[in-house]
Parts: sequence; C-alpha cells; structure tokens
Amino acid sequence: MASGSTVANAKLNIGECNGFGLEHIFRGRCRWTKYKDNDALIIKVKKKEYVVIFTGGAKADSYKKFRGNSFGMWIATEINLHHENTIKEAFARQLAAQNRKIFWDLNPEDENASIYKNHIDTFDDRFGDRYNYQHFTIRDNATISQQRLEEIEQQYIPGTVWYRRDILGERCAAEGLVYQNFADSLQDKKYLIKKIPENIYRIHIGVDFGGNGSYHAFVATGVMSGYSGVIGLMSKRIDAKNTDPTFLNKEFFNFVQMVFTMYGEIHAVFCDSAEQVLIQGMKNYMIKTKFSWLAGRFHNAAKIEIKDRIRLTHVLMASNRFWYTENAQTLRDALATARWDESVVGKDVRLDNGSTDIDTLDSFEYTIERDFKRYIKRGVSSEHN
Repeated sequence: MASGSTVANAKLNIGECNGFGLEHIFRGRCRWTKYKDNDALIIKVKKKEYVVIFTGGAKADSYKKFRGNSFGMWIATEINLHHENTIKEAFARQLAAQNRKIFWDLNPEDENASIYKNHIDTFDDRFGDRYNYQHFTIRDNATISQQRLEEIEQQYIPGTVWYRRDILGERCAAEGLVYQNFADSLQDKKYLIKKIPENIYRIHIGVDFGGNGSYHAFVATGVMSGYSGVIGLMSKRIDAKNTDPTFLNKEFFNFVQMVFTMYGEIHAVFCDSAEQVLIQGMKNYMIKTKFSWLAGRFHNAAKIEIKDRIRLTHVLMASNRFWYTENAQTLRDALATARWDESVVGKDVRLDNGSTDIDTLDSFEYTIERDFKRYIKRGVSSEHN
C-alpha cells in the first residue's frame, strides 16, 4: 500500500516523484489500473505481478478504503498528515506479512506532535535494530539545483516556523507572533504601498460575520495579473453587538461603494459559508441598489485549513508579493498582532480568544485561498517594482 494525505498526493509523491517514483523505477514493467475500486499500480517482476494500492489517509474514515486487504509492505508520504485511524489500520493490515516492511517520510512538525509521541520516538525501544531513522534537510535533495534551492528559500522568511521546519528540518513549536517579520516592518513600512499598480485585474471582497462578542469584517483585496501579488486595498471592522441585519447590509453597501469608487469593478465576494441567512440578506439588499450586478457574484469561502492560509500569506510576504494601503489599517493591525496559541500542544493553532483580530484575518484569507496553488506555483518568478 502507498498512502498520502490524499490519493492524488500518494500518486504524485510515490508514483511519479519528479521522475524518481515507482512508475519510473519499473518503467515498461508496470501499468496504472483499478484494484477493487482503488487506484493501483500493477508491477510485473519475473513473470509475477505485484499490486500497489494507492490511498488517502487524512480523514477519520480513510481506512475504510483498504480495510480487509493484507499488505506485505506499506509506504507512506507525509505520514504526519495521516489520521491516527489510518495508521492503526495500516499496521493491522500487515499482521499476516511474512517480511513486513514500513517506510515513512514527513516534514518536521511541532516537537510535541502525536506522530512523534505515539510512534516515531517509541520505535527505537520497540523495534531496536529493525528500525532506522534518517534526518534530511532540503539541501540533501540531489534533484534540486543550487539555483532552484535559492529560489525555494526565498519563499520563506528566516526564523519563522515554516523556515525552521521546511528549510532547516527542525522540530519546533509555533509560538509568538504569527507574522513577526510583518510586525517588525511597521517601522520602515516595507509592505505599505501608496501608488496602486495598473496590473490589478481582479478585486475580491472577503466577509466574515461576527458573533459571540466578535466583529463583522470586510476586506477588499486586489489580485495582480498572473497572480504575481496581492494588495490589501481596504478593510473595515464593525462591532457585531448590533444584530439588526439591515445595519450589516448598509455597512456592507457603504464598503462596496468606497471600494468601487476608489478601485473599480468588484469581481467576487467570498463569505463565511456558516451564515447562509445573512449572505442571502446581503444579496437581496444589493439587488435593490445600483450594485445589483454584485448579487450574482457572491460565493462561499473555500475555508481551507487555517495553517495553509497562514503559510500562503507567509509565502506572499517572503517573495515580496504582498502589500497593503492606508485604507487597510485594520488588516495591517490584524496581521501585526496575530499570535499562535501556545496553550495548544502538538498542533499549529492561531490564538482565537478575542484578544486579536481573527475576523479581519479570516476575511482577507477568504479573498486569496481559492487560488492557493496558483500563488504557490508562481513562486518568485514575478516581482512587483
């Protein structure tokens, strides 16, 4: 069995692997197919065929796809992203193996992550000389040229949790300010932009709805052509104590009017999908205004993992592809004060106890998260002048 966080991840990292995966090792002797509704690679060696099942492992019920099968070998990529149920079931599926073999790889996590405490750090005592652990960093990858290595490193801010884990290969906990580099930059105003470039081709608005003492938040983001950068154009935060929907709708209308007047057409509005009644109310209100065309451009926020949203913002900042204007002061303040929740052990969790402006951060992230892969792929190939 070959597993990843998803089937696609397993096929990409283990099957293809930039020309070094199983389909290349056994070139001319293997074929992709289906085996009992699972994606599989059939490998022929000395007139005998071997089946490698590819499966995802991130979800609590992922194990159901391979339960009932018996495996002689299990190879897992990014084992830290596998659910504990997957790990337990995969072990159980190898009990009948005559020559049991297990291969894992992972990127470093919080030093208290369960993958270490429950598994890796116990293996030496449990398996003795049958267990082998190797520590590598990105600089040990023989397939990456020096030029490409430098390009990759430019997408990270030194000292951040991502840099320490992905570049230096350290186990480390996320602590302190989430965007320390951004907070430090407020003095020299590194990310502040005064002249809006002409290559903004889309404007997105993110909406997060307040509740339980929090705030409503609106953020307008300019997306630059080719996903070469983003600009926080305008932001606003409104106390949610006034629960009258009409009040919220008027505030949103005023925000839209300011954005439209200053920056032009608005292409999409991404809202917190948990509040469908409020979203419908805003759409109905907009239909009665001069911005009636905007009612058809409302979408639910994708709401990808928060740590992936944070990583994306870090990449944009590190590669000089993020800016904000004077009209986005609440966004500036939210980024500068965002903190990791150090009370949560073993996981990367952003502090959300009312002491920081999570609402504005969510709103901003809604405007960029759907294009996560496009921004990451763009990397450092484009730089704003």
